[in-house]
Amino acid sequence: MRLLSQERQTCERFLPGLDGKLAAIPLLDLESPGGGGIELFRAAGGPGLLIPAKHNGGGATAVDAVRVTRALAARSPSLAVATTMHQFSLASLVALAESSTGFEWMLLDGVATDQRLMASGFAEGRTSQGILAPTMKGVWDGTNWRISGRKQPCSLSRSMDLLTASVALEQPDGTTRTAIAMIPAASPGISVTPFWGSWALAGAESDTLILDNVEVHPDLIVELTIGLNGELDDLQTLGFVWFELLVTACYLGVAMALVERVLTAEKGTPSERLGLAMAVEGAALTLDGAARNLDEGDGGNDGLARALITRFTIADTIRSTVATAVELLGGMAFIRSSEVAYLSAAAHAIGFHPPSRHSSADALLGWFSGRPVVLD
Repeated sequence: MRLLSQERQTCERFLPGLDGKLAAIPLLDLESPGGGGIELFRAAGGPGLLIPAKHNGGGATAVDAVRVTRALAARSPSLAVATTMHQFSLASLVALAESSTGFEWMLLDGVATDQRLMASGFAEGRTSQGILAPTMKGVWDGTNWRISGRKQPCSLSRSMDLLTASVALEQPDGTTRTAIAMIPAASPGISVTPFWGSWALAGAESDTLILDNVEVHPDLIVELTIGLNGELDDLQTLGFVWFELLVTACYLGVAMALVERVLTAEKGTPSERLGLAMAVEGAALTLDGAARNLDEGDGGNDGLARALITRFTIADTIRSTVATAVELLGGMAFIRSSEVAYLSAAAHAIGFHPPSRHSSADALLGWFSGRPVVLD
């Protein structure tokens, strides 16, 4: 079948054998805690997907990345969501390494060579939470930073090798500065406690990550800047563009999996099936176009606006497509297996990732009027 063929071919090119191994495991087994998808991803070379070849990585582009993510999501939504948190953090590190003479290249080489996974400790998962609001604080002890706080939910909490987290650094003069900390998961003071109570996306390991006075060397801290009008700095902006595109790919891949079931079972009329296929394939083309713009350097403030517009537009397509696909698959498909209900529930989580459409309205309207995008 042509639907999802490009995605699966791209996945096979970068992560040989992974798609077939995921397909051989029942969906609900993969989606359960400890379902095995994350370790299969690691073994296939997934952690190094976005790392340049000169650092022993896969050298995938943004277009490649959104296609691989859709392929993963069609087999295991939890895996796609969990690894998106790794990939968007890694993309920021790649950009930092390209403009820095520091140690970042060694981290990239280590991630690719040893297949290390990076969890994301940013303000992600609560639509009411400011997307830039650090969830952790750092205090200077004279030699190193001491980081404390918690992140919940935090995907990859039990499989991570590194944590990238937004941190409010408390300065001696009483002010604070926002920074990104890169913290080895084995550091003393890091613990994980259960948090995720839903069956949907339970395989993403989204539990509570607690940091208690964790020692972090200053070389593992990158301070960020925010403009006088609230604009993000270049590194933050690029990271958010990557996040919006990849998280959209996750849930579009889930919708495509449901449409694939409709086409395979030949449910509904030819016109109805065509409408579903065109909707998700058109959304995939739109997402690929936004990713191609990123590959061509559109990772600044305008790129962020376009990424948000792409996400919110495709989210509408996902909701309508999923509803129609479930209806066409019919009550017996819904009753005989939990997979249809599961995919439908998982697809709706696209609305839970910040920023919400409501909180972004003023920022995007301002962009259409010629002003920069400013996220709260």
